[in-house]
Amino acid sequence: MTIKDIAKIAGCGVATVSRVINNHLDVTEKTRNKVLAVMKEYNYQPNINAKHLKQQYSSSIAILVKGTHNLLFAEIVEQVKALLLENKQESTVYYLDEDANEVEYALELCRERHPKGFMFLGGDLEHFQESFADISVPSMLLTNTAKELGFENLSSVTTDDFAASRQVIDYLIERGHHEIGIIGGNQSYFQVSHYRLLGCKESFQRHGMNLDESAQYEPCRFAMEDGYKAARRLLERRPDTTAIFALGDVIAIGVIRALQDMGRRVPEDISVVGYDGIPTARFTIPRLATVQQDTSQLALRGTDILLRNIERVPCAMHEVSPFRLIPGESVASLLKNE
Repeated sequence: MTIKDIAKIAGCGVATVSRVINNHLDVTEKTRNKVLAVMKEYNYQPNINAKHLKQQYSSSIAILVKGTHNLLFAEIVEQVKALLLENKQESTVYYLDEDANEVEYALELCRERHPKGFMFLGGDLEHFQESFADISVPSMLLTNTAKELGFENLSSVTTDDFAASRQVIDYLIERGHHEIGIIGGNQSYFQVSHYRLLGCKESFQRHGMNLDESAQYEPCRFAMEDGYKAARRLLERRPDTTAIFALGDVIAIGVIRALQDMGRRVPEDISVVGYDGIPTARFTIPRLATVQQDTSQLALRGTDILLRNIERVPCAMHEVSPFRLIPGESVASLLKNE
C-alpha cells in the first residue's frame, strides 16, 4: 500500500494525502476523515525514516530542460538560476532529449535526489497527464500551459501561442502572401506546436482561406539542421511557397540557410518568420522577423510562483506572458503599393 493507492481509494490527490499525513491545516475535515479512514482500514503506516531522509536531502530545485538545441530555454535557464541564487536556493539543471519523458525522469529524481521542487522548461502534456500524479512536490511548467490538467502542485507560465501565431499569419497575408508554409513541431494535442497551428488555422479562416496541413505543414524537431531539412522537403512539395512561418527561431535559421543553398533569396523570393525572439535572431542576415517571448517575465513569474508554493501550501497558478511581433528584415510585401 502506497500513498498513491491511498489517494486513489480516497478519491483525492497524492498531495492532499501527504498534507493529511503531515498534519497540514489546509484540508477540509471531511477529506481528512476520509483519508484517515482509508489509512486505518488498510493499516497504512507512514515511513518516518523515509520522511526524515526526504527532509534531509530536499535541498535543491531540479530544472528539467526539454531539447538540447533550444536557445530560448538556454536564455530562460540562465535567468531562473540567477533568480534562485538571489533567493538563496540551490538548483541543478538536467538536459533531456526533445522526445524524452520528462515526468518519468522527474520521478526518478524524486527517488534518488529528493528535490524540493521542479521547474520544467518545455513539456509534453501527455506525459504529465499519465504520470504527474506520482509527484507531490511543487512544480512549475514554463512555455506550455498545465491549466487543464488540474494538478494542485503544478503551476504554469506560458505565452499565448494561439494569439501569437494568428498574428504572424495575419501579418503575412496582409502583405500579400497566400502560399504560406509552416515548419516545426508536430500535430500532437499535447505540444505547444498544436496551439501555434490552431492560431494559424484561425487566421487563414478569418481571411477566407484554408490551411492544407498535408501540403503546407512540415513537422520537425526544434533544431537548425532539422529546420534545414524540413524546408527542403516543404519546397519540393510546394515550390510556389512565398512565405514560411517557422515555429521556432532555431528552425527559422536552418530554413534561411536551406533557402540560400537552393538559390532562393530571403526575403526577395521567400519571406521567413520565426518564433521565440532569441538574441541570435537579431544577427542573422537578413535580420529575422519573429515573435518575441518575454523571457524575463517567464523566468520571473515562474520562479516567484514556484518559490511561493515551496514555502507555503502548494496552490496551482496559471499565467500568460506577453509577446511582441518583431518585423525584422526577412519579410517582403507582395503588394504593389508597398
